[in-house]
Formats: sequence, structure tokens, C-alpha cells
Amino acid sequence: MEITKEILSSILDAYVYEIVFVDREHIVRYMNKTAMQRYGDRVQIGNSLFNCHNENSKIKIEEFLKRADAGEEEMFELLNGKTGEREFFVPVRDKLGKVIGYFERHEMPWDQEEPQLSVFEYWKHRK
Repeated sequence: MEITKEILSSILDAYVYEIVFVDREHIVRYMNKTAMQRYGDRVQIGNSLFNCHNENSKIKIEEFLKRADAGEEEMFELLNGKTGEREFFVPVRDKLGKVIGYFERHEMPWDQEEPQLSVFEYWKHRK
């Protein structure tokens, strides 16, 4: 079976959390089904992410991009007190390792005592 754009889109639509992929110019390039349902008209493919985010968010995202350019991978952002979800900044790289964009990943914490731990770190240190 050939993995087509349609199959990849279906895989991302099966993910229960929202995925909004944004390029280096902060233009929204892709949204999965959950993101489209959650954000409605507030976030639009082809528009700037900053149409719905404030200046503080822009500063935070630019800092995450600097860290990604320096080689960091997924980075913990915050534990959302409203939803209980952990939010991570995830850089997306091309085949040469250059950051071409990013998305925010959401999930429920694996470890309530250390919610900043990534899934990888949680399983690596699990007893």
C-alpha cells in the first residue's frame, strides 16, 4: 500500500486531540478534524496563527523556535489548568533536520506528580 496524503490525513484525523500545523512564517497549513471542530472560524488554513494568538504567545513561540533550531525536540509548554492537558511545542523538520514548522501537541499527563515529563521520559524512567 502506498501512503498517500489522503491516508496521512486520515491518520491525523483519527488522533483525538487537535493538530494545527504552522509553517516558519506562522501560517496555518494543516488542521486535523478535531482542530477544525474545536476552533471553527477562529483558526483558518492559510491565515496567520497570530490572528487568534496574542503578542505573548508570539514571543513564546519564537523562543521555542530558537530552541528547536539549536537542536531541541518536543518541548513542554504548560499544564493547562482548565482542561488538565499537558501541552507540548513540537518542531517539524525536513529530511536535512531543518525546522520547517511546528504544532502543539496535547495529552493528559502520564505522571500527575511530574506533568512536564514527555511520554519518552516517563517510559524511560518508569519503575
